[in-house]
Amino acid sequence: MEYQLAIIGGGPAGYTAAEAAGKAGLKVVLFEENNVGGVCLNEGCIPTKTLLYSAKVHDSARHASKYGVNVADVSADLPKIISRKSRIVRKLTLGIKGKLAACNVEIVNGHAEIVDKNHVRCNGATYACGKQMLCAGSETFIPPLTGLSDVGYWTHRHALDCKELPASLAVIGGGVIGMEFASFFNSLGVKVTVIEMLDKILGPMDREISAMLCAEYAKRGVVFLLGTKVTGVAQEQDGIHVVYENGQGAGVAVAERLLLSVGRRPATKGFGLENLGLKHTERGLIQTDEHLQSSVEGVYVCGDLNGVSLLAHTAVREAEVAVNHILGVDDRMDYRAVPSVVYTNPEVAGVGATEEMLQQAQVPHRALKIPMAYSGRFVAENEGLNGLCKVLVADDDTVLGAHVLGNPASEIITLATMAIETKMKLKDWKKIIFPHPTVCEIFREAL
Repeated sequence: MEYQLAIIGGGPAGYTAAEAAGKAGLKVVLFEENNVGGVCLNEGCIPTKTLLYSAKVHDSARHASKYGVNVADVSADLPKIISRKSRIVRKLTLGIKGKLAACNVEIVNGHAEIVDKNHVRCNGATYACGKQMLCAGSETFIPPLTGLSDVGYWTHRHALDCKELPASLAVIGGGVIGMEFASFFNSLGVKVTVIEMLDKILGPMDREISAMLCAEYAKRGVVFLLGTKVTGVAQEQDGIHVVYENGQGAGVAVAERLLLSVGRRPATKGFGLENLGLKHTERGLIQTDEHLQSSVEGVYVCGDLNGVSLLAHTAVREAEVAVNHILGVDDRMDYRAVPSVVYTNPEVAGVGATEEMLQQAQVPHRALKIPMAYSGRFVAENEGLNGLCKVLVADDDTVLGAHVLGNPASEIITLATMAIETKMKLKDWKKIIFPHPTVCEIFREAL
């Protein structure tokens, strides 16, 4: 069995590469140990957003009177919410399999192991290949906390399939995953405490907007312990005790359930990666060039495995660049304009540089800021919610970054992404005609 391209991992990078290469006429084999779609489709992006949309509908129903609509006896049926999530995941997984089949991609379900750069072993068979693409993804990082092995903690996988709401939930980690689950459970009436080691939530995202989102959820009853280090956990009669320390001293947070969401890291073990002898960067990441090719010719590393940007949409673009290089098409990866979104309610989205990044790098710039209330459409659809749009520009008026708090930030951030990718200047962005009334007009107002 000989193939022109062997791909390990069927997540966004893997299935995108397989489809593109298959369409181009290459003979492709895709190895996936679990379900095609990877973490993103099966236990990440899609299922969490499905749950969050149910929570948003629940929020809308609870507060419908603000819009002159009366809804009585609002309640959430968690088993039905989880069942809907599972149904959608199954539907989308079948869709991906169908697309790959149409491109003549052979899917091998099993644990693949790299023999060398031209051979992969799976299910007792050896597959020869001209080139390899490694898309093994990432895994949840479990911190070495004292007492953790004695506590029935949750990761995102458990939270996605819970059939009964806990009375209270402690979330260790205030990044994107932690905040999205905090949002979901808070909307359904769970008492939530978020414990974050940094002095802000959402890590690398814009500090001002992160602070505004934190304040909004604090008003809704979420307790935030920022700048706080967890030193241990223990199961007691009244719940799980999370022992912590911060600038105010030591303390204990008590909750019925504990969710760990301190981050993810590239999954580098267990599939023979060491057999390739790849070079690594000073940060310990697999070294790749602008075409996603590793230090070994013909071996490409895309998606979370290369550790550059652990986002599904980045993985898709990386896979496209890698396949284009294999096909001899001129293309290069550029990470300047990778958008990030937090699907809380309200949403947060950002792309390009933040103010903190520019200040640290001593890059001259100015921030154009405007409340989301300057968008008539936003006001019409977001009663009682505030928001902010911030555009960062260089001295020559080139757009460097954009950050938004307010619905639907996830849908409008692409406009700023395109502006940054094309190195657009303000005068050129102002010439674009925005449809009225739309929330995206907020960018024009900010300019």
